[in-house]
Amino acid sequence: MKNIGLLVLIGLVLAPGAPRLHALEKQPASVYHARRTALAAELHGGVAILFAAEEPVLDFMPYRQDSDFYYLTGWNEPGAALMIVGADSASASPRADKEILFLPARDLRMEAYTGVKMDAATPGVAAAAGVDSVEPMTALPTELNRLIAANHSLLAKLWTQPETPSAAALLRFTATTLGSGDAPAPRDVTRLTMPLRQIKDAGEVALIEKAENASILAQRQMIAHWARPGATERAIAGKMTAVWMENGCERPSYAPIVGSGLNSTILHYSNNDGVLRSGDLLLVDAACEYSMYAADITRTVPVDGHFTARQREIYTIVLGAQQAAFRAFVAGKSTLNDRDRKDPNSLDTVAYNYINTHGKDLHGQPLGKYWLHGLGHLMGIDVHDPADYPVLLKPGMVFTIEPGIYIPEEKIGIRIECDFLVTADGKLIDLDASLPHTADEIEAAMRAN
Repeated sequence: MKNIGLLVLIGLVLAPGAPRLHALEKQPASVYHARRTALAAELHGGVAILFAAEEPVLDFMPYRQDSDFYYLTGWNEPGAALMIVGADSASASPRADKEILFLPARDLRMEAYTGVKMDAATPGVAAAAGVDSVEPMTALPTELNRLIAANHSLLAKLWTQPETPSAAALLRFTATTLGSGDAPAPRDVTRLTMPLRQIKDAGEVALIEKAENASILAQRQMIAHWARPGATERAIAGKMTAVWMENGCERPSYAPIVGSGLNSTILHYSNNDGVLRSGDLLLVDAACEYSMYAADITRTVPVDGHFTARQREIYTIVLGAQQAAFRAFVAGKSTLNDRDRKDPNSLDTVAYNYINTHGKDLHGQPLGKYWLHGLGHLMGIDVHDPADYPVLLKPGMVFTIEPGIYIPEEKIGIRIECDFLVTADGKLIDLDASLPHTADEIEAAMRAN
């Protein structure tokens, strides 16, 4: 996607001696501010409060920020909270939009283990965070109480993350201090952030592309060098992880699925403890995150370097289903992940009909029953970005098309998964088109090495 333009990189200029944010590749502060402004417009005078992810007691991977919190702030430290107060011109005391980032007090003892953090007293912290105001976390309940005391209708206009313990604790405390009885039932703020996150800007696409590039490189290495008889599934997963890390990625997008033989027929197989054997297929569903943005790629290859006639037949049907969905795509009309497969505009329907009318199982029955999942999903900061499915596909969306056929009695599990971007003019671009795709391309890549 070279025509997307270069991602603008900015450094954080802090006072001398001040700590720096974790080194993720961020967009300009103006981008995050515009997102908060867009959310504020959806509040219609209400208040949204979001909480950062807590730092785990024992972390096996780098700290990962809450996805909505990061989308709105680009902030990558734990324990923070964001308050957005929507403009209200209809009230007796009109107010404009307001935003505050609340930061916990520094724990100097813990910082010896986890690194230096920022707090509200850190010089230059508001500029570093790119927000209007930074306050200590202790001021959050005071500020919320002040707003509600001045306008009790805000109790019915509170938006937060209902499943977050910090949100529940704050609402209970607010209800107690205001003497309003039971804690108010908040509205789910993710219902507002979800449609905002679905449409990717150029900077987000650039980050997704970097995750794609690293994921493609690892998949190509797997095809060319590692998928051989005697190799272990776990070793392949480990080698792919090393490639991702070497190319600046923080973590896998999800637990790598490296399944050979019968394991290839298990949809979310994650043990990765098998040994590759001659005659088997190897299904590798594995990709990575770059600066919080995910890729999601699957390729299925023959361990021997060439497909048997039956394996090639099934592989060609799965590929044909993906290509049929690609050809049927119309921006603003096509839908994705219609599990009932009854909507004629659903790409799922197109792919399912293709699979169910091409080829038979060993008993002469159609193959549709061997496809056990939806055709795809939206992706972005989360490998499965939130959506109400079936979702109407629009310009700016990034999503997967991943048909599959899984026949345990034949030890054949085949999934082909590619990531697609809907461009501004409604075209569909395969973000991992450079990776071997057809059966002939995969065999050629395996022969070349």
